[in-house]
Amino acid sequence: MTGFPWGDFGVNLAFSAAGALGVMLVTFAVAVRRGLHRVVDIAWGPGFAVVALTSFALSADGGDPGRRLLVTALTLVWGLRLAAHIARRGRGHGEDPRYEKLLARAPRGVPRDVYAFGVVYLLQGFLVWLVSLPVQAAAHLPRGLGPLALAGLLLWLTGFVFEAVGDRQLARFRADPANRGRVMDRGLWAWTRHPNYFGDACVWWGLFLFAAADPAVAAAVLVSPVVMSLLLTRGSGKRLLEAHMADRPGYAEYAARTSGFFPRPPRSR
Repeated sequence: MTGFPWGDFGVNLAFSAAGALGVMLVTFAVAVRRGLHRVVDIAWGPGFAVVALTSFALSADGGDPGRRLLVTALTLVWGLRLAAHIARRGRGHGEDPRYEKLLARAPRGVPRDVYAFGVVYLLQGFLVWLVSLPVQAAAHLPRGLGPLALAGLLLWLTGFVFEAVGDRQLARFRADPANRGRVMDRGLWAWTRHPNYFGDACVWWGLFLFAAADPAVAAAVLVSPVVMSLLLTRGSGKRLLEAHMADRPGYAEYAARTSGFFPRPPRSR
């Protein structure tokens, strides 16, 4: 396929980077005022929403209207739901232990907030920009929706259901005092130890397919879902969470019978 407006896409990349940085600057100001850097997790979803809206606005002259509208809407729905979920989950809690450990490593003479801005906010802003490359590119594709877009929509829907339902099931489980200290092994959590992370991966591979109608574009933005998948499985997602859960009573047995990522029926107890 030919005709992809690489020049317009380049301009989009610059403006979306500025948008992602703007979200992180505002979030940093709020975090410093509250003395709570965990609020950056809430900004993750809105950062993607800002990038998607920026791309939608800048692609009006050349991108296919249906593709632009759909990929923007899917990104907004995903990002805003995630932000609302994280905000509810963190209400009333203090600083996240991850950030406490990170800030404790600030070099002598470097203010903790300045250190946090460099290693947390700038990094997250960059990752928002990088992971959202398929959304940015898809908005500029002049080609109408086709089979790959349909496959992308179905994969996105699968991922969104796993993520939203998994989060809801876990929230209900934790809200019951009778479950304190127990391992969640019901519903989707009986099929995979991380239905939310699996769902997240599906969402971003689905959005990638919206940009894959042009092979050159697909090759250029393939790094995005790959990076997201690595973050979820080997970065700050699955790996760190399982290390934290390893000593909890019953977790070893749960891990032995339940898939680590891709859903499958649980093994016999």
